[in-house]
Amino acid sequence: MKVKGRLRIQGLRKRWLINSIGPIFMVAVLGVVVFSISIANYYYTSMRNGLEAKANEATDAFNSYAMNSYSEFYQMANLYVSDTYADQNILELQFLDGNGRILVSTYGVTAGLMPGTPDILTALEEGEPDAYMGADPATGQIIMAVSAPLEFDGRVVGAMRYVTSMERANRQILVSILVAVLVALAALAMVYFSNMVFISNVVEPVAEVTETAKRISGGSYGIQLENKYQDEIGELIDSINDMSTKIGQSEKVKSEFISSVSHELRTPLTAINGWGETLMSGDCSPEELRRGVEIILKESRRLTSMVEELLDFSRMEDGRFTLHVEQADVQAEFEDTIFSYRAMFRQDGIELHYEDGGEIIPPIACDPERLKQVFCNVLDNAAKHGGAGKRIDAAIRLEEGVIVITVRDYGPGIPAEELPFVKQKFYKGSSKARGSGIGLAVCDEIIHLHNGEFTIDNAAGGGAVVTIVLPVS
Repeated sequence: MKVKGRLRIQGLRKRWLINSIGPIFMVAVLGVVVFSISIANYYYTSMRNGLEAKANEATDAFNSYAMNSYSEFYQMANLYVSDTYADQNILELQFLDGNGRILVSTYGVTAGLMPGTPDILTALEEGEPDAYMGADPATGQIIMAVSAPLEFDGRVVGAMRYVTSMERANRQILVSILVAVLVALAALAMVYFSNMVFISNVVEPVAEVTETAKRISGGSYGIQLENKYQDEIGELIDSINDMSTKIGQSEKVKSEFISSVSHELRTPLTAINGWGETLMSGDCSPEELRRGVEIILKESRRLTSMVEELLDFSRMEDGRFTLHVEQADVQAEFEDTIFSYRAMFRQDGIELHYEDGGEIIPPIACDPERLKQVFCNVLDNAAKHGGAGKRIDAAIRLEEGVIVITVRDYGPGIPAEELPFVKQKFYKGSSKARGSGIGLAVCDEIIHLHNGEFTIDNAAGGGAVVTIVLPVS
């Protein structure tokens, strides 16, 4: 499982890097390509414009001389190359005849050659200046050349051609491109390392949370993660810790519930079995027979009540807990319950006092059987948990469009730390009273389905008070 988890984390890291660095890498490559094309175009265009301007200026100056013969043209070319040309260290100046053959050159080794490049043909045949960049037919070296026509007696008799090597320019372009590549690589490296740091700060905590979640799913309920973060990861860890705590509490409550229900079921069953065997023996007096039957009936009712609570809880859990609504007199239902329990409580030495508020409470749309179940459960709890006070007060009144029902005992009350949990299913707290621990949860659900409120609190002067609020409309 650890290997599988590690592979998932590595997959997350790989996917993160691909999704974050991939687009940046593509942008960087595109940027370098665009920059390379732009810088090369800038250099080549600048060189061409410079050579064309120089050639146009030189041909205008050369054509301005008055020449009477071709020999004078040749002499002027030699003179221009030898005496007036100052850039021979960086540019080769060539004078070509009408056939495209080099007559005079600042680099004497090229004299007599016929380069045959397109710029020469354009200058001689069309009388327009032209440029050429490519391999020199004679040397194979990459060059840039600009040819401009030379005119004599109104016709093109030759061309002036400037030629320069592209080696230095290409070297400068290459250096610029390398600088751009290095900058792009440095930027990618910074993005990569910053992503690695970020991933470490995200993936590692996620891996830790994943391992803890696996331990929780494996049964290690209640374990906690140390929270060192103040961001979304910290919130996630807090949620995991809270989930772990609640699952641990639920498991504890479930275990206590199973133990409690088992005990609650065993006690009446033991009494029923014992008295059943005693009655079957036939050695009972009429008084013992009557007492035995009463105990069996009482314990059977208790078992029936517990089974009903468990069935109600099951319906609550799967959404089948519904109401059969009709117009009913809530006050009459509550008073019937009071009358039934008063005599039973008196046998246990508990006085049940009732106040009706002196008002006529109108019938409301409700499920009278479910409400009576709530009333019985609340009164039964008051006797079980507060019977030591020997008094229970019950009241019903109408106030501001709602029916308010209260049941108060005078027992020890509920510990303050247990109050928020008393309505939770299976919760019994420190109470030693018999019961399944789901009766109040069922009551809360019934009142909630009536759009009412069901609250439990400690009363001033001691004891606990249950308040039920039902809307009239």
